[in-house]
Amino acid sequence: MIIVMQKQASGAAIERVVGLIRSRGLQEHVSRGEERTIIGAVGDERVFHPHEIESLPEVERAIRVLNDWRIVSREAQPHDSIITVRGVAFGGSKMLDIAATPERAAAADAVFADPFYLPYSPYADSGYGEEKNQIRTMQALMQQYHAAGKPVIVRIRDVRQIAPALNAQADILYLGGELMGNRALQDEVGRLNTPVVLCKDKHHRVDEWLVAAEHVALRGNHHIILGEAGTLSFEPEHTYRLDVDALVRVRKASHLPVIANITRLWHGDMPQETLYKLAMAAGASGVVNSL
Repeated sequence: MIIVMQKQASGAAIERVVGLIRSRGLQEHVSRGEERTIIGAVGDERVFHPHEIESLPEVERAIRVLNDWRIVSREAQPHDSIITVRGVAFGGSKMLDIAATPERAAAADAVFADPFYLPYSPYADSGYGEEKNQIRTMQALMQQYHAAGKPVIVRIRDVRQIAPALNAQADILYLGGELMGNRALQDEVGRLNTPVVLCKDKHHRVDEWLVAAEHVALRGNHHIILGEAGTLSFEPEHTYRLDVDALVRVRKASHLPVIANITRLWHGDMPQETLYKLAMAAGASGVVNSL
């Protein structure tokens, strides 16, 4: 981190900044000019936020040198990660076709299942409620897909759905965009050795997406796949659009594989075939679709 002091900053103000740097386990490099003093914080600068430095007296601004993510970055690993599940490579040279409907499963490389489409019920484990039926249906479908050698991605909507999904032998857990800010859920999947798709929501930026992935990786689970399911559109008739810019940016910044879920993005002006090609051109490793 580079810290720029105000013009003619006092020695006491400089020492205050140096003291904070040392207190966090970093080292300082002080460069004194005729009018300004610039201080470099050498080490893992993620131990403090720029605003924390800028709140100190006589500090003009603090500039990060490193990003808030490291494990998932291209700097940490220049080559693409490949996550192989039941012989299918996520992140390899092949663009994967991921079926969102049972009718397409036979011809696809993998299957996307959304069995928990209803909110979690407290009666799910006691034999009551629709969720119990959802779990039974998921188990039956899982056996069918596994018999055909297809890896299954299961979308979960609550931390309590992890155990039923794993008990049904889900190969990959899919955290929908609304869960990207759920740190408790990220902690839980971070402790697993099961691959996870971390899907960004419509309002999330790329840096927030990667920070969430880093949070999972810091807990020990490095089997992470990024997911894109659409961002807000300015067209009133079509609420969401494929976030091509985010796909391109995240592929440059991170070595993690990325899949695009276009099941709710296609419409009359943007058919699935076109979205499929856009996702491929942006560098997606696979597309969840119902073609």
